[in-house]
Amino acid sequence: MGLDQWALKNRNDADPSPLIATIRCRSQVNRFWKQRSLYPLRLSLTSHSTSQEEREKERESRVLQSMASLASTTTLISSSSVLLPSKPSPFSPAASFLRTLPSTSVSTSSSLRSCFSSISPLTCIRSSSRPSFAVKAQANDLPLVGNKAPDFEAEAVFDQEFIKVKLSEYIGKKYVILFLYPLDFTFVCPTEITAFSDRYEEFEKLNTEVLGVSVDSVFSHLAWVQTERKSGGLGDLNYPLVSDITKSISKSFGVLIPDQGIALRGLFIIDKKGVIQHSTINNLGIGRSVDETMRTLQALQYVQENPDEVCPAGWKPGEKSMKPDPKLSKEYFSAI
Repeated sequence: MGLDQWALKNRNDADPSPLIATIRCRSQVNRFWKQRSLYPLRLSLTSHSTSQEEREKERESRVLQSMASLASTTTLISSSSVLLPSKPSPFSPAASFLRTLPSTSVSTSSSLRSCFSSISPLTCIRSSSRPSFAVKAQANDLPLVGNKAPDFEAEAVFDQEFIKVKLSEYIGKKYVILFLYPLDFTFVCPTEITAFSDRYEEFEKLNTEVLGVSVDSVFSHLAWVQTERKSGGLGDLNYPLVSDITKSISKSFGVLIPDQGIALRGLFIIDKKGVIQHSTINNLGIGRSVDETMRTLQALQYVQENPDEVCPAGWKPGEKSMKPDPKLSKEYFSAI
């Protein structure tokens, strides 16, 4: 006979205390066994939660240590006057963040949150009200389009004489077509060099100077100029041939092949502000087009004279340009 059955059989309605005591006893026994059966699970959950918290604290500690290391590295870099200004801009998000970074490593998430909460959204988002269609590359990405062209000063041959050429002397005065080629006394190179020379007057009318560059010496340039075209030479040219015998020009413009010591066929259009606005790089066996260079130069000058317009594919002077606007551009598309 079970405990519950015995209590019900021997119950006394006048005195229900034995039944109540029995029920209470049964309840306590059930609670005991229930707790005992759940105890391993509770222990497992507790240990898992504890280990999870420890891993979170460890991760936050590593993040803060990395951020502290970044702060010290940035401080070291900013002490140099070569790349960064001595005083960070008050509008710089990085500067604002580094000022709030704790000097010692902190292992609590509240300190990490306080670092980020102190950054004002206005210092992180500074957008112009009008979109710009001109790319401005960073200084360490030279010579990408949108950067100032790397300046150089080198010897050159012009009119069978040795002269000095300095790229920055053209700033504010002329556009520059700068093209680099592999070597003198080769095969594709003379066809390009003479083609630019034959159309030099057209470039001159567009207020543009042409400069050819290779890694050869000025003596090699002179000997090639003094060789007739029918013998594979150049004859007299209408623009200078620059000597990049140190290979510094080819390297700074990103066209040097290090293991061969010669340049790829790089061509750069530089505006009057000294900014590279166009570049093409061909492999050694592919010659460049003077017609396309001329067309691109004309498109560049048109866009700079008409900053509210852009030139579509294959645009030539006299053809319809386009307004860089979702609605206004439809005028162009409806006309083609």
